[in-house]
Amino acid sequence: MAAPLTSLFSISFALALLATLLVAATLRLLAILPGQRAKPTQWRKRPLATRVLIVLGSGGHTHEMFYLLRDLDVRKYTHRTYIVSSGDAFSAQRAVEFEASLAERENAAQKKKKSESQVPAVVVNGQTLAHKMSAQRQACLGPEHYNIAVVPRARKIHQSLVTTPFSVLYTLYKSFAPLLAAPPLLPHAPPSNPYEAAAADLPDLIVTNGPATAVVVILASLILRFFGVRGAHSRNKCRTIYVESFARVKGLSLSGKLLSRVVDRFLVQWEELERKGGGRAEFWGILV
Repeated sequence: MAAPLTSLFSISFALALLATLLVAATLRLLAILPGQRAKPTQWRKRPLATRVLIVLGSGGHTHEMFYLLRDLDVRKYTHRTYIVSSGDAFSAQRAVEFEASLAERENAAQKKKKSESQVPAVVVNGQTLAHKMSAQRQACLGPEHYNIAVVPRARKIHQSLVTTPFSVLYTLYKSFAPLLAAPPLLPHAPPSNPYEAAAADLPDLIVTNGPATAVVVILASLILRFFGVRGAHSRNKCRTIYVESFARVKGLSLSGKLLSRVVDRFLVQWEELERKGGGRAEFWGILV
């Protein structure tokens, strides 16, 4: 007996709708994912305040990350968010120590400037150029310019593979909060300056070097860009840089294999790995 026309129509409509959604999702992914190689972006005026999100691992990953960030410009990256896994007190403490070292470096630089001979000031519109530049690009240091966010571990040691997908989904859910904004110093207080506004916005840049948590965090950022949450894609937010660990000499890590085609920049520290990044790996020498 032939199926009723209404049933055939319903099935055809459902299949057509599914095909349309798949095509739309594919086109959207192609739009947000980077190309084969990163292309130089057009010059644009640097914003006064920017936010960088740094994903820390544990042990070696954390040590390498802070060595990568040793020359971090605190006038450019005005708010730093450090993501650590639950139970990783070492990485959280290293983040606090790193921020203290940035402050010490800035204090030493200021003392050196004072001890050096002063260059004749250039006056622009009644204001010295040096004063004008320092007012625009102040060193952003102290507790108000960084925060440490804790997310659950995606997979605990000896955790069953049966329960791992559920813990990964929970980590993914918890990763959205630190991506969407850094917590304000005063609860429910609106931003009062550009620096607080940058901290309350999506990160301009996400930097990681391979811990498992990074895969989940970058997946969360892709979801935000896919759905255009708070203009994540249209405003060029949540750009990602992945630096493969120095310990990876002959082959990519699992995190590197998973992320090589979805991050904006994929850097390796050994020339042999440049051929193993799916055409997207960039070799810039030893970075640590």
